[in-house]
Amino acid sequence: MRKIREVLRLKFECQLGHRAIAASCAISKGSVSDYLTRAHEAGVTWEQAKALDDGEVERLLFRAVGWNEPSARAAIDLAWVHGELRRKGVTLQLLWLEYQESVTKTGAGRPYQYSQFCDLYAGFRGRLAPSMRQVHRAGEKAFVDYSGGKPSIVDPETGVVTDVELFVMVLGASNYTYAEATLTQRIGDFVASHVRAFDYFECVTEIVVPDQLRSAVSGPHRYDPEINRTYLEMAQHYGVAIIPARPRKPRDKAKVEAGVLLAQRWILACLRHRTFFSLAELNEAIAELLERLNARPFQKLEGCRRSAFESIDRPAMKPLPRDRYELADWKDAKVNIDYHVDYDGRLYSVDHKLIGSAVEIRATSSMVEILVNGQHHVVHRRSYGPKGTPVTLEAHRPKSHRDYGAWPPSRMVSWAATIGPSAASVVERILVDKPHPEQGYRSCMALIRTAKAYGHQRTEAACGRALAIGSPTRKSVEAILKRGLDRVPLADEKTPNIVVHENIRGGDYYDKEEQHDQRRDDEEVA
Repeated sequence: MRKIREVLRLKFECQLGHRAIAASCAISKGSVSDYLTRAHEAGVTWEQAKALDDGEVERLLFRAVGWNEPSARAAIDLAWVHGELRRKGVTLQLLWLEYQESVTKTGAGRPYQYSQFCDLYAGFRGRLAPSMRQVHRAGEKAFVDYSGGKPSIVDPETGVVTDVELFVMVLGASNYTYAEATLTQRIGDFVASHVRAFDYFECVTEIVVPDQLRSAVSGPHRYDPEINRTYLEMAQHYGVAIIPARPRKPRDKAKVEAGVLLAQRWILACLRHRTFFSLAELNEAIAELLERLNARPFQKLEGCRRSAFESIDRPAMKPLPRDRYELADWKDAKVNIDYHVDYDGRLYSVDHKLIGSAVEIRATSSMVEILVNGQHHVVHRRSYGPKGTPVTLEAHRPKSHRDYGAWPPSRMVSWAATIGPSAASVVERILVDKPHPEQGYRSCMALIRTAKAYGHQRTEAACGRALAIGSPTRKSVEAILKRGLDRVPLADEKTPNIVVHENIRGGDYYDKEEQHDQRRDDEEVA
């Protein structure tokens, strides 16, 4: 709107010059002269203009009223822009082009140019909640964290209260949330929570963003964290990438920080007056409240977490693999001279040619897989028998003990004979008691180390005592040496250790008492 009335007021009422009027109205001196000339030619005085508004004065002086003002701009559905940006491959420029085409077809006005379009969206995004400001692509990221506030369960027998962990996973684009309680944050519970979260979503994202806790990262680092082997295997099974958040950078996982806060408010706070006696009972209550949380309407956007997930995230996420991931534990090991490796106290065989080689062990609840140089070598059914139970494939054994070269059973016995005959007898008994002599090599090698630590003389004495008590095993020999019983003659153990004290009556006292009672009985009979 032109400032004609103000120019007339300053000229005729305030008696200002053209330069002062131009400075006051922030227009050029030429515009001031043009307005005054038009008013003179139209016969419009200040007294007349005073009773009119700006629009009416302008219509008196100009034929094309408002010719230099921009026409009305077509409105932008900024909420639609915000939602579309979360879809894969969608950019602001693409949405601006679609907006222009829509305005041209409908004739709703002049469209905004690209720079204004971006500025208006930036202002809209800034008015949203802080957790909504970052633009996340549909199906791209899932953020993971544990709640600082913890639920608890009560032991029904002892009444002991145990705090447990609250695991939370939030999808980036839709804010769709999964939560559950676990006993610990250790790798088994951590990975199992991911598996159940993916089952809940029925699909997987491209990237998972965890914190740099020990279960996720075995070697924390700001730029190159080392992913835990079991966690990495789970990610490879589901085809996702693990990108841990930087240490002390909560904005890297702002989504889940807000998700944890909501879980504390709408789940833990709602359960504060309830008592749970098992983890399953607690998770059942959490599942009910989780459904309510995902169905709560957004405050500043249309829909809820569930509807946003169905329309935005789910179409862009990858389907679950055919098989559910089975938790596996990894361990580095070295093949012993008995061509077995130790896992959880049980022994599993490999090809005897691998003696002394470094291998990897991957164990699940049902099987133990052994890998050589990252390549599959053999799979055994996992044993839950007594500690030391061997699981041996016949194909792994050599054709004869001589195939071991320097370590046949005869050499074991010959070495033990250099200590003494008792040691040789113990080694023979160890080898005889095993289904295959090679399975006793570990115990024999342990006796080698024992002899080096305690000396041949003491080891021989300990082996003699172990044979005498009928327990010719490595454990018995080591126990005898640790307690110094090898220095005590066996004959001394047969002599009772009699304690003399004035308060101890001894056996004679009871003999005298018995004789006295017998005499009294005889007198009563007489």
